[in-house]
Amino acid sequence: MSDTSPADPVGEAFEAQRDRLRAVAYRMLGSHADAEDVVQEAWLRFSRQDTATIHNLAGWLTTVVGRISLDVLRSRQARPEASYDDRLPDLVVTVDDSLAPEDDVALADSVGLALLVVLESLGPGERLAFVLHDLFAVPFDEIGQILGRSADATKMLASRARRKVRATERPTAAGREQREVVQAFLAAARRGDFEGLLRVLDPEVRLTVDASDGVVVILGATKVAAGATARVAAGTAARGRAVLVNGLPGFVAWREDGAPLSVMAFTVVDGRIVAITSVIDPAKLASTDLPDPG
Repeated sequence: MSDTSPADPVGEAFEAQRDRLRAVAYRMLGSHADAEDVVQEAWLRFSRQDTATIHNLAGWLTTVVGRISLDVLRSRQARPEASYDDRLPDLVVTVDDSLAPEDDVALADSVGLALLVVLESLGPGERLAFVLHDLFAVPFDEIGQILGRSADATKMLASRARRKVRATERPTAAGREQREVVQAFLAAARRGDFEGLLRVLDPEVRLTVDASDGVVVILGATKVAAGATARVAAGTAARGRAVLVNGLPGFVAWREDGAPLSVMAFTVVDGRIVAITSVIDPAKLASTDLPDPG
């Protein structure tokens, strides 16, 4: 929640930057709650600053948010028990109407779940350099000031991070093509069609399940298909609808009583599903803003 007042010119100046600052912090930290905390801390620092000394407001605030986010990342690294490596980034779930042409643009422009998971594997300095430069076009000399490094050293950090990101990236299908593959998967799962599931799953598909007792990873089409048919056989889902989950095609299922059962996100490459993220943790589902059942 913002503590700024719309009648306050200092507050208005900050509010004009808030959405961008929140986006920077979220991509740095993978958590909306942490991003909000960082932006609020940036506001407190800004409100105590003599604004007459700030010549580039956007740059000053980005630097502050970058420094606070870097401190959070380093704190996580220093305290393994507080690490976010065993959890998934927060979910942004929106209705997928499947018909609007701008949907494809939204898919292409979003920083999806897959990238956020990759960013979790980067060191704090690498993540800062990559996010600020590659996603928000902050010059290397400004990033270097945050890190206490030269522009050349910062450029090398970003380059190393970029190589790690590209090593895990594979070109994805267009939005509608992705949806068709996902729909084929869901239809085969509902029918209990094991062979049909194998046709749309990459042999090395990775299923990540976020449950109340932790994150479980299942590898391989055979195991993933067997799990999908078993869940359908259990018959716990009553309703469901297509959604976008952090920009990826997905699906939400609800129980008969209207309680959310699961949120799934799919990554499709060359006509096959290479990754599935499934959130079944009731607490996380309850805290996620979900659309109404279809």
